[in-house]
Amino acid sequence: MSTTTELLTRGAELFPGEVVTTAHVRHLDLPLQAGRLALITLDNGFDHTKPTTFGPGSLLKLSAALDQVEAEAAEGRIVGAAITGKPFIFAVGADLKGVELLKEHADALAIGKGGHEVFKRIAALPVPTFAFYNGAAMGGGVEVGLHCDYRTVSAGVPAFSLPEVFLGLVPGWGGCSILPNLIGPAKAVKVIIENSMAQNKQLKGKDVFELGIADAIFEPADFLEQSLLWAAKVLKGDVAVAREEIDRGKAWDDAVAWGRMVADAKVHGAAPAAYRALDIIAQVKDHDLQAGFDAEDAALADLIMGGELRSGIYAFNLVQRRAKRPFGAPDKSLARPVSKVGVVGAGLMASQLALLFARRLEVPVVLTDIDQERVDKGVGYVHAEIDKLLEKGRVGKDKANRLKGLVSGSLDKAAAFGDADFVIEAVFEEMGVKQTVFADLENVVSPTCVLATNTSSLSVTEMASKLKHPERVVGFHFFNPVAILPLLEIVRGERTDDASLATAFGVSKKLKKTAVLCKDAPAFVVNRILTRFMGEIQTIIDEGTPIATVEKGVEPLGLPMSPIVLLELVGPAIALHVSETLHGAFPERFAVSENLGRVVKAGKRGFYTWVDGQQVLDPEVLELLSFGDTVLTEEQVLTRSLDAVAQEIGLMLEEGVVAEAQDIDLCMITGAGWPFHLGGITPYLDREGVSERVNGKRFLAPGVASVPA
Repeated sequence: MSTTTELLTRGAELFPGEVVTTAHVRHLDLPLQAGRLALITLDNGFDHTKPTTFGPGSLLKLSAALDQVEAEAAEGRIVGAAITGKPFIFAVGADLKGVELLKEHADALAIGKGGHEVFKRIAALPVPTFAFYNGAAMGGGVEVGLHCDYRTVSAGVPAFSLPEVFLGLVPGWGGCSILPNLIGPAKAVKVIIENSMAQNKQLKGKDVFELGIADAIFEPADFLEQSLLWAAKVLKGDVAVAREEIDRGKAWDDAVAWGRMVADAKVHGAAPAAYRALDIIAQVKDHDLQAGFDAEDAALADLIMGGELRSGIYAFNLVQRRAKRPFGAPDKSLARPVSKVGVVGAGLMASQLALLFARRLEVPVVLTDIDQERVDKGVGYVHAEIDKLLEKGRVGKDKANRLKGLVSGSLDKAAAFGDADFVIEAVFEEMGVKQTVFADLENVVSPTCVLATNTSSLSVTEMASKLKHPERVVGFHFFNPVAILPLLEIVRGERTDDASLATAFGVSKKLKKTAVLCKDAPAFVVNRILTRFMGEIQTIIDEGTPIATVEKGVEPLGLPMSPIVLLELVGPAIALHVSETLHGAFPERFAVSENLGRVVKAGKRGFYTWVDGQQVLDPEVLELLSFGDTVLTEEQVLTRSLDAVAQEIGLMLEEGVVAEAQDIDLCMITGAGWPFHLGGITPYLDREGVSERVNGKRFLAPGVASVPA
């Protein structure tokens, strides 16, 4: 039994639940009398909703198929070999469920080596080899094709990527070594580092061809036929594939340096995967692929046994699985149909909501406000945004006209909302105003119409308390920008009934949002945690620590932006309002900063301004502020901030604001952009020992977002 087979057999024993991908071999007579081709089709026996992956059992199947193809090539029975996938799916890489089970460094190393040994057999075949990327290809799915001599891609491929760095790994079956030697280091860094760290940005088929990863591109309707014809022409010498010459001098070093700058900007050294990938890219500058493969094996094993990868997989599972089945949502059969939506308010937030409802639900949406000018402005905003979508080719002309026709405005609430099934308010964040809005609505809407509030911090129960039917009021809190951030906090008031809640979850699903059920507690989830975090930061600044020290102190978190820049994005007035709401509920933990109050009173947008293209502290703002004389170190800033967050999350879980710590993480990843590589917030707090220091226990059991014991 070969070493490779031994490695993979051991891996298969560790992963008995693997959905095994079979490698079917069939033979085709190529056009132009070019000869006979062995075509390997990767297929796990399920349709496209269960993508094909590579676990140890799957690699054994591919290795067995290569035994057959190798023998046929040696005997002269075939002139070439090709790999393709089942309909819509080529292959989406290593099976992460198997990775989660690994407990030993040696087993992790074996998986890396096993994949390499099988894929290298493709490159070693004595006949030309082809990859026909017919559908989605990611990670190991991309890499198996990189070991072939030639590649074609379907113009219909919707997703093609090396997402490993995003998860906390490196492309470890040849990606870091082969890709820069195929398309050049700059393009490889873009695919492996930049795209991966830009929330796992996917390439389309056209991009794959333009980057030079694929040598030819064909339309999906006859992709396989055209790929076979092209392969025949290559084999007969009618088509010569030209590849760009790779600059192995300064350009290679510059590309790696650029990748390090990208990684520093994203994670500030807080996650190792990107740096390990860049080290390998630097190492294969002289085209020593075997040295690169060995380095990939070592990096894979180290990272698989590290907390960052387990946190990345945990975050991936949250976003892919838990987000699709919201914990605590009522039975979807209770949801009522929604054939018309009303939006109270026509400001920027209300207009963004109207656009989203029209695009996703494709039902009439009516905005109201206190005067015609505001209504016209809101409707005008929506129509202008649809025109932008048309210009970008995101919608066709007919669809754009239809969407614009769905969105209208009215000053007459009875006419606008009388036949609406779902009405959401997005007016000024003040309890009295919102209670008045709901009282007016109750007089004009149908008995079954759901009344939703986009409040960011106010009590849904109190908002509904003066209504005859408080059971139909539900919190429906979006995050700005509405079109980009996936999270929707759905808040159950004390008297909200199951039908209204189920309808809210049904609408959320159609809006393609990540819905999380929250208890009606002050500021719900994201704003409560962020306000505690930002409040601690603000207090540290007010006490006397320089802003630069504070910003540097929290860099190890790898946040998408610094707390001070985040304050500007949120808006000081909103931040102040939420801190006042939480101070009212929990005065011992949430302070109201006098300095922040002065910034708001002066109408300032934040602490920074731009001078000659540089972001600097605004001298006018600094004049408004007063500081104490307590100066903390960067380490003390981080410790104090994290201790505050850990305490608050512990209290929220005790209060039952959400069901589990997993919901906290899902909220922070999808609503606050909390780093994916950290796994959200609770795995990071566990990993750094903060949870136990503050609360006396971890948030997550060992083996959840960490290496199993």
